Amino acid sequence: MVEVKSRVSAAWSKWRSLTGVLCKKKIRERFKSKIYRAVIRPVAMYGAECWPATKEVETRLSVMEAKMPRWMAVVTRMDRIRNDVIRLCVVPIADEMHEARLRWYGHVVRGKEDSVRKIGLELEVSGKRPRGHPKQR
Repeated sequence: MVEVKSRVSAAWSKWRSLTGVLCKKKIRERFKSKIYRAVIRPVAMYGAECWPATKEVETRLSVMEAKMPRWMAVVTRMDRIRNDVIRLCVVPIADEMHEARLRWYGHVVRGKEDSVRKIGLELEVSGKRPRGHPKQR
């Protein structure tokens, strides 16, 4: 989860460095969308294929993705416009994360039998965990 937080904060810092361009009304939405897809989204998605696919991770990324296009389109929550309308021709970030995970899985499956990734994929842990919750330190 720490990795996801740092990626989201890195994406927001990249966003802040580009707000002069992305928040201007005179620049076309299509151009803003291209900048977002080429610069900001890769910063947020770096290493996503290795993150746990939990609802919390998806929510954190989706919140970031919902806020940025609203700022680009100069639309507030008070305008009562849904996020789906403002999406700016961008695939949802959760779908892209699933795609990256599947792409990584394909690389691992096609890899050599003695590679660390392949061994980790096929690893079976012997034994059982103790009953109950872990002891406090």
